[in-house]
Amino acid sequence: MRIIRPSRPNQYSGGTLERAVYLRADTAWLETALADPASRFVPFWRGRALIAPGEIPRAVLLPRPAQNGAWVFLGLVEGAPVFALDVSAPEEPPAFGVGEFADLRAMTALLPPLDAEILATARGILHWRATHKYCPACGGATVPVRGGWVLHCGGCGRENFPRIDAAVIMLVTRGGKLLLGQSHRFPPERNFYSTLAGFVEPGESLEDAVRREVLEEVGVRVGEVVYHSSQPWPFPASLMLGFYAEGLSDEIVLEVEEMRDARWFTREEIANRKALGFNLPPKDSIARRLIEDWLESE
Repeated sequence: MRIIRPSRPNQYSGGTLERAVYLRADTAWLETALADPASRFVPFWRGRALIAPGEIPRAVLLPRPAQNGAWVFLGLVEGAPVFALDVSAPEEPPAFGVGEFADLRAMTALLPPLDAEILATARGILHWRATHKYCPACGGATVPVRGGWVLHCGGCGRENFPRIDAAVIMLVTRGGKLLLGQSHRFPPERNFYSTLAGFVEPGESLEDAVRREVLEEVGVRVGEVVYHSSQPWPFPASLMLGFYAEGLSDEIVLEVEEMRDARWFTREEIANRKALGFNLPPKDSIARRLIEDWLESE
């Protein structure tokens, strides 16, 4: 297969956030930074980010607000400390006088790279914090340490680290056609077809996961597998690993419990998708990038 290089960084990656891991264990520095007027805070309410809407939406970074909540040190932006702040306790989203709390996945416009990286990092780490309050080894309560990136168990002393779920996402091609599917999870009214995807199992290589998932979902056998790029996907805690895969067979046999439909599409059909009544996945997804980079490769 041809090697197709990414045309640009995927959304939620490629920003300039300095994660400054060396500062996470510096308790004195963190206490000073939390009170520093130059520090900025990224509020999240129940998974929704505070966004300044517009033609190009932006993340809202505030001086430390009066609202209390779990915080995580995200890193430095031009030398200024940046923290994520969970303000989910109230039944209604707090009013900050600027921006609105919005679901990142519902946004149609792309965020600037730095804003997207900050919000993806904040959403992912706050979700982990909210869902891992107890130690998986002994059930004891955990306490955040190292800037919020480690949860220490007061019972057995175990240190628990953020969980990332590895998932493969692949564009299967054969000749001049590409294979796209429609999962039952996709809203029927949007009628979009996307690349196939699935989680990597224990003891499985990424390439084998690509072949297994394609065979399971649509019954197509895959030969060569070529890496394209990766994308953090904090919805809630995945890392998407993108590939192109060589289809070795044409017949599609759907796994009907998971897939609503799957088809081989030509370049012309993709170009005329509006007239044909179907859509591609959202522009912030690596699925869309895999499709677009393949279309532009010839």
